[in-house]
Amino acid sequence: MTLIQPLRTGPLATLNPVAKLGAALIVTVALLLSIDPVSAGVALVLEVALLAFARLPLRTVLTRTAPVLIAAPLAGLTTLLYGRTSGTVYVQWWFVEVSDGSAALALATMLRVLAIGLPAVLLFITIDPTELADGLAQLLRLPARFVLGALAGLRLVGLFAEDWRALTLARRARGVAESGAFRRFLGQSFALFVLSLRRGTKLATAMEARGFGAQVRRTWARPSVFRARDWAALAVAILVAGAAIAAAVATGSWNAPLS
Repeated sequence: MTLIQPLRTGPLATLNPVAKLGAALIVTVALLLSIDPVSAGVALVLEVALLAFARLPLRTVLTRTAPVLIAAPLAGLTTLLYGRTSGTVYVQWWFVEVSDGSAALALATMLRVLAIGLPAVLLFITIDPTELADGLAQLLRLPARFVLGALAGLRLVGLFAEDWRALTLARRARGVAESGAFRRFLGQSFALFVLSLRRGTKLATAMEARGFGAQVRRTWARPSVFRARDWAALAVAILVAGAAIAAAVATGSWNAPLS
């Protein structure tokens, strides 16, 4: 059981998980090289255009990307109020300073959060954890023990919601869940943490008993294949990243954080 069931519809579902991971990484690295609105804006426009061909349900897209859609304006607002001051200052009150520099930085920050977060979320909601583990071990040659341990832990994440619900019902049945919402939240969080540690210990012991930690060459039931469409996905990601960087350099807005 997983926290979020992967989508099995649309062209994205047919891609190898390693290709999706690589595509998201390429765009992310390119956008982290500069803090400017042009590169992030160009990348965001191209990503939205490409998503039109993904045939993902609109309701699902909005639901899964809601944290990013909320975090981006908040990040921009924080940067606007407390960002680097330069140019004309419009508002100054205690630690709050709104200026030309902070406004430009806020816009760049908001666009960059959207340009990095949206494709990453939409790519990962179509990834099956088991297929990702197969790809990481077979294609990227990551240690099988690490991959299988991470997969087993990820499979247990989906149980958190059920555990939280069970803890809530148990405390309510004992008459200790009707008052003190904050205190109740802290108590349940600690109980869930302890329960997770116990379950993880049992899982690790069971996996060791079944030979998952043996230092032998492991075979895989499901072969992970990197096809032509996976290379095409990486090429599209490179084109998006290259177009974003080229647009920023051409307009003179390139602003490398370390320069």
